[in-house]
Amino acid sequence: MSLKVDPENSVRQEYNSEESVGVQKGEGETFNDAAKVEDAGPPDGGTVAWLVVLGAWCCSFSSPGWINSAYYDIHTPASIRLINLSSLSIGVGSFQAYYEAGPLQDYSSSTIAWIPSLQIFFVFALGPVLGILFDNYGPRPLIIVGTAFHVFGLMMASLAKTYYQFILSQGVCSAVGVACLYSPALACVATWFSKRRGVAMGIMATGGSLGGVIFPIMISRMIQSTGYPWAMRAAAFLILGLQLIAILTIRPRTKPVPKKLPVGRFTAPFKELPFVMLLLGAFILTYGILIPIDYMAVQASQEAHMSEQMSQYLVSIFNAASLFGRLASGYGADIIGRWNIFILACSISGIAELALWIPATHSSIAIGFAIMFGFFSGAFIGLSGALPASVSPLPEIGYRIGIMFLAISIPALTMAPVGGAILQNAVGGWLDVKIFGGVMSLAGSAIILFSRMIYTEKRILTVF
Repeated sequence: MSLKVDPENSVRQEYNSEESVGVQKGEGETFNDAAKVEDAGPPDGGTVAWLVVLGAWCCSFSSPGWINSAYYDIHTPASIRLINLSSLSIGVGSFQAYYEAGPLQDYSSSTIAWIPSLQIFFVFALGPVLGILFDNYGPRPLIIVGTAFHVFGLMMASLAKTYYQFILSQGVCSAVGVACLYSPALACVATWFSKRRGVAMGIMATGGSLGGVIFPIMISRMIQSTGYPWAMRAAAFLILGLQLIAILTIRPRTKPVPKKLPVGRFTAPFKELPFVMLLLGAFILTYGILIPIDYMAVQASQEAHMSEQMSQYLVSIFNAASLFGRLASGYGADIIGRWNIFILACSISGIAELALWIPATHSSIAIGFAIMFGFFSGAFIGLSGALPASVSPLPEIGYRIGIMFLAISIPALTMAPVGGAILQNAVGGWLDVKIFGGVMSLAGSAIILFSRMIYTEKRILTVF
């Protein structure tokens, strides 16, 4: 059966058709009758649905919002040292300054950088496993476990003294908790909304942007005033309060029924050409979107001669612009289509890298690039989960969103070393890094456009 312009209905019809004849085909055990999807569909609103969005927003603030602050604060200076720019005397990163001057002073910045790298990797790489657990048990058990891991990890990080303790607490325990918060919350929102899914996910994604604005400033100021241990504890208490709201408000739309997924359904996404093209496009696009995010402050300090304090606030400026971008992309997704707005926004992000980031040798241009790139790249985070959700059968939404995140996890883990290698070995220096980012953004967007054309049977003007 070919997928029509309404992917959600058609893919579910195909899914139910295959399920009904699965035993006759010899594909193995099918779902129990109680697990079959027989409801009127998402309500697209109502008190309960919007309370779910509220809870998911809290999860977004506590997970991507926290990762944003940790990622910028630690990873950026690591990139500086990685490319042997030791003469560049900027102390970007409150975490980095504490680690290098205190308990981890005997370790290189590139070694310390594995702490945030592991955080980013776990958030996305655990997607398929968490997706299966979500499909079988719903979001609440995962969010409870995730809250415990995240808060406990940060509390233990406040007591850590050695490298392996920081790795286990902040790089593993807290990161696993973050993954258990974000993926289930995102998948749950997708089950409550259909026609208004874009705006619902856009609202949820603003939590990550706001967290990315608040946490870096909060941590930096508190380390200076009260010290690192209480800065981490204060962040943990704030996250705990938000997660209590999430636990009380997030609930599944239909009662989850544990079921054995036929082996054929595990491999089905990798046999669908348009879905494989979506994964490939997301893989390539992630490099293009994350390169400026990771190197923006470093480049502004070196090339644009931006002050240390201003380069730190550049991250908050980017996140503030991203907040409005996520809202706008979510609203636009429900009007012209999620795939359409995602491809358009990510393509403009690539153009901005080539047109604005390349000549950003002055502070004003660097700030302008941060605003424009932050606004349009907001669609990447805000709608990444909406794309696979819109072409997946309801019982597999969690699993397929998880596969999407898995495709994103490898570039997220390797992006900083790749960018650092380009910067160190390339003749053009920063120019080559900027070109790499722009080209990867445009190439990834083009591949996702190809996937969209297959899903819509080459209908260009279709709302999709």
